[in-house]
Amino acid sequence: MAIGFKNVPDVLCAADVMTTRLVKLHPEQDVFHAVSLLVKNNISGAPVVDTDGRLLGMFTERCCLEVLLDATYRSLPSSEVGSFMIEDPVSIDEKMQLFSVAQMFISQPIRRLPVLRDGKLVGQVSRRDVIRHAAKLIKPVNDRGSATLYLSALANSTNPSV
Repeated sequence: MAIGFKNVPDVLCAADVMTTRLVKLHPEQDVFHAVSLLVKNNISGAPVVDTDGRLLGMFTERCCLEVLLDATYRSLPSSEVGSFMIEDPVSIDEKMQLFSVAQMFISQPIRRLPVLRDGKLVGQVSRRDVIRHAAKLIKPVNDRGSATLYLSALANSTNPSV
């Protein structure tokens, strides 16, 4: 039995699946407070924005580990988020199609993608967001054809991916 997708909207995009209620950090924020926010909110990372909402970076679990190691083995050069964040993170436009977003997650070692509109942060898409929405579309296809061929035909019938 092959797997296919049922009733796929022509343009299911990042804006349709993104999370908009985000924990946002600022570059001058205390790094230990930022670590506490990630732990308290049970999240693995948060976007770092300026006062206008423009994306500056991402503060992730990896950044937290760097903070902890720096604090343990040497004095911190700075205690601000901006010193530890990942600068210029990969981001996407809110109109990027769901399958293109999935391809970005496969091709890059990232867990979340900030979503921008006119350069400003409007949301975030995680791997889990993509999986959750794609899972709603999956259904068994009762034919002897290949799921790969079915998905290829689907990809050819919609706009090209990234």
